[in-house]
Order: sequence, then structure tokens, then C-alpha cells
Amino acid sequence: MTNSPGNSGLQCPLPLADFPRILLAHGGGGRLTNDLIDNIFLSAFDNAELAARHDGAVLDVKPGRLAFTTDSYVVQPLFFPGGDIGSLAVTGTVNDLVMCGARPIYLSAAFVIEEGFPVIDLWKIAQSMRRAADQA
Repeated sequence: MTNSPGNSGLQCPLPLADFPRILLAHGGGGRLTNDLIDNIFLSAFDNAELAARHDGAVLDVKPGRLAFTTDSYVVQPLFFPGGDIGSLAVTGTVNDLVMCGARPIYLSAAFVIEEGFPVIDLWKIAQSMRRAADQA
């Protein structure tokens, strides 16, 4: 379905007419949570670890040292010239690893999404994160 906000031409697989904004129920672990995971996050970050749908991840890493970091960002506006909070989150986290002398192989991300947040914006941010991760 083509979404009209800003006529961006982007295609979002989530039926926005049903739930165009985040509801508390999206965080409840039920059908709406699964809809977000399936249609927003799995569509952006398709990989075996995420597809397993566990609350944690088991990663095969080579013997040696492992560097791990995750970060959170609060910026206003969410979309700005040259990027958005999604690309900032990925590039900032990758930068933290590189500064430790590590090579990024996995990405951890946490989302704190307030009720009423537009689902289309969440989808755009996830897609931006995917593009930034592909470039890392």
C-alpha cells in the first residue's frame, strides 16, 4: 500500500489504515506486537537470529575477544538533513565498536516507542537502519 505522508513513495507492508499509530497494545506481547515484529522489524532486518523469535539471541562467534555495545539516541527532529534517528543509531553504535578496534558483525537495537507514534515513521526508521547496517 502506498502511504501518503509526505508522498515519499515508500511501501509499508503494515496495514496502516487499521493501526496508523503505536498503541500500548503494541508492547503487550500479543498480536499487535507480533504484527510490528513481522511487518516492521523482520522486513528490515531479515536474519536467522531474529527469525528465531526468541527473547534473546545465541550467536556463533569465533574464539577470541568479543566487543559489544548498544546505545540509545534521543534527537529532535527524528528526520533531519542527511539522516534520521535510525541511521544515527546504527552509525553511532558501529562507531563505538570501531573505536574499540572491533569489526561489527551483529547489531543490537532497543526501541522505546511512545504511544501515538506514527507506525509509518517507525517503518521509515527501521528501513533507514537497514540501509545504514548494509553500509557498515
